[in-house]
Amino acid sequence: MSRRPTSVPRNADVTDAELAVLQQLWERGAATVRDLADALYPGGDAVHYATVQKLLQRLQAKGCARRIPNTTPIAFAAKVTREVLVDRRLRRVVDDLCAGSLTPLLTHLTRRDELTVQERRELEEFVRNLEQRIRANDP
Repeated sequence: MSRRPTSVPRNADVTDAELAVLQQLWERGAATVRDLADALYPGGDAVHYATVQKLLQRLQAKGCARRIPNTTPIAFAAKVTREVLVDRRLRRVVDDLCAGSLTPLLTHLTRRDELTVQERRELEEFVRNLEQRIRANDP
């Protein structure tokens, strides 16, 4: 069953460099520009510090990071969760490659040989729970 694609703004996605900053923020909860520059560019210099500042500005403009008020030095935190970003990226794949339908993506992922027995069991349990919720909501 094909669904009408939901549009995710192209600028909502993040670059690999922005993602590296977000991953640090997710791990740390909050961090200063210096903390991030030291983590991302060990032994880095003023250019790396400026790069992190610019990446944080772009993440703020995209609604993915925020400045924590009243902190000295200035600290930042992720405004978007990892799950939200995963959803955005997968939604773009579904919209761009699968005409808005989840079926081709899910079918592809479940046919992969890399799935362990445990992962297959978890998927089966997920489908059973989904079917129960659907039945419970049917009039």
